[in-house]
Amino acid sequence: MRFTLKPYQREALQWLAEHPRCAIFMPMGGGKTVTVLTYLRHCYDLVGETAPTLIVAPLRVARSVWLQERDKWEHLHDLTMVRVTGSAQERRFALGQPAQVYVINYDNLPWLAAHWADAWPYARVVCDESTRLKGLRTRQGAAQAAALRPWAHTRVTSWVNLTGTPAPNGLKDLWGQQWFLDGGRALGASYAAFEERWFAYKRVKDAVSHRTFIKPVILPWADREIHERIRPTCVTIDAAAHFDLLEPVRSVIEVELPPSARKAYRGMERQMFAALERGDIEALSGGGKTLKCLQIASGAAYLDDDTREWEVLHDEKIDALRSVVAEAAGMPVLVAYHFKSDLARLRDAFKEARVLDADPRTVDQWNAGEIPVLLAHPASAGHGLNLQHGGNIIVFFSHWWDLEKHDQIIERIGPMRQAQSGYKRPVFVYYIVARDTVDELVIARRDAKTTVQETLLKAMERTTQCNQMLEQST
Repeated sequence: MRFTLKPYQREALQWLAEHPRCAIFMPMGGGKTVTVLTYLRHCYDLVGETAPTLIVAPLRVARSVWLQERDKWEHLHDLTMVRVTGSAQERRFALGQPAQVYVINYDNLPWLAAHWADAWPYARVVCDESTRLKGLRTRQGAAQAAALRPWAHTRVTSWVNLTGTPAPNGLKDLWGQQWFLDGGRALGASYAAFEERWFAYKRVKDAVSHRTFIKPVILPWADREIHERIRPTCVTIDAAAHFDLLEPVRSVIEVELPPSARKAYRGMERQMFAALERGDIEALSGGGKTLKCLQIASGAAYLDDDTREWEVLHDEKIDALRSVVAEAAGMPVLVAYHFKSDLARLRDAFKEARVLDADPRTVDQWNAGEIPVLLAHPASAGHGLNLQHGGNIIVFFSHWWDLEKHDQIIERIGPMRQAQSGYKRPVFVYYIVARDTVDELVIARRDAKTTVQETLLKAMERTTQCNQMLEQST
């Protein structure tokens, strides 16, 4: 696929070119990944740099997103990248492969630092979701950030922090991230100095336990001073200034089925049968097969026709949703699900979540910002329901063919309602999709506004072609 830079991505690329150590605050769905990869391709192909780059990201993002984005865009295909995840043996093997870019997850940073010891090879570090660095302290602190500390201002000559929410819990989150950019010049050489300069403390009494504790509070002038001090290294991409507020910003989050789930999926897709740990499942028709494939793609397959029991096959979509909720950093997230098994698993994974029910107080609490994650079946979020005050982010966890219900639940927080309510903010729509599954066909059908029958025929044609290829290969 050919890539065309959007104006704000050009702005980000220019900032990267002019600031070797910098932070880019770009909202979700803004295209941070492809922007940085385009910059890296420029560094290696046009500037002629040779030292490798280390990209650090949350596990799911490190495992799939960065390499998927490289493979998606034609101009990035020559950028050599290696994923450093998995077992220790797999990680050591990956580090032995020649590449321009190595992608690792935050949890493996202490291992990486121990592996290289004094032979640290990376001249550039890119930290995706850089708020993970907030736990840095001059002494001790979070192990992940501490593992990068010895090389940040010795071997590393270029450092890039990426996030859409640099201070989700307040300005105290900034010190660790900023230290990696300038070694403490802007906000102080130590966290203690930072805290002493811009924060005070007050005694607070807990309303439930009646215990008192000390709470830090930001001083009145601190907000302006901190912003001014980090301005030379940080740029914010204002979503309202660059996105079309009349159209939702749509993004697809792809996940890979693990081997066991992929085996079950292929069995159902090709033979209308899959052997699971708790029993065998089969489909008696093409429609039944598609239904089972959708269930497997979402993570759990029903064992019988009365939908009372299911077997969990993977949590890839759960992990992807955790990433979205984490990046939202406290902004409410509306989650659309389809199957009862989805709802049960989501409620178990997100204890703070609420279900959109018939109680009008649920809508009131959502619109008041009191519900961080609202789980809704599209059929329960139809015409007339106003949810726009509560947020502007919706995630489709699982997928179904009904175009009208799909559009209606988006409209509950949609651009028109946002504008009518006086909010100048884009609406972000995320589709969590299992790669090479019927998920993709459902979305294609909705996008193209084709009929269910046409899409099913295409699905059967794809399966037939796949079987023919397998027969030829054997």
